[in-house]
Amino acid sequence: MFLKQLKVGHMGVFAYILADTENSDGLIIDPGAEVDSLIAEAGKVGIRIRYIVNTHGHVDHIAGNAELKEKTGAEILIHEQDATMMISHHPIIMRMFKAKPSPPADRMIRDNDHIEVGNLTLQVLHTPGHSPGSISLYTPGYVLTGDTLLPGFVGSTNLIGGSWEDMEKSLREKLLPLPDDTVILPGHQTAANATSTIAYEKLHNPFLT
Repeated sequence: MFLKQLKVGHMGVFAYILADTENSDGLIIDPGAEVDSLIAEAGKVGIRIRYIVNTHGHVDHIAGNAELKEKTGAEILIHEQDATMMISHHPIIMRMFKAKPSPPADRMIRDNDHIEVGNLTLQVLHTPGHSPGSISLYTPGYVLTGDTLLPGFVGSTNLIGGSWEDMEKSLREKLLPLPDDTVILPGHQTAANATSTIAYEKLHNPFLT
């Protein structure tokens, strides 16, 4: 598996490039900005971008959708509960991010769906709390948590559609049961670090202890 973490945009979103190294089919998760840089990084290793996957519909994570789709033809995937949010951001907000409105999803995903590119499979874990349609993506050894679980922290729940009750359930029932050595790949860097593990967060994250 090819995996690349890149910090993009003034909000410091982590975008990820993942691919099957055998056939070079891949996807980009949360292209919040700097689309040409993402395409260039994928091109360095010959990756064909098949999918754009958004962990949730907030503007800092979807701002590059339109440009990336236009330049690669990739399909946009997002959880059904954030699909409307993704395409409904106010024009002023989009101008602040220097972004075009996102096209609608080509495919809406749900809990326990699987996203496949070549021999790489990502399991969709519906992890609401930060937003109603927030997801995490699991493949053995790694979980991409968007803005649900961050190193030493958790995503905010005070935005529209956020819920601490949902967040706590997502953490306890979906993420903490993963193998302890699972590497957490978050949507933003915190003061703690750019990555973590399930085991470390169980012991040190004040929201989980």
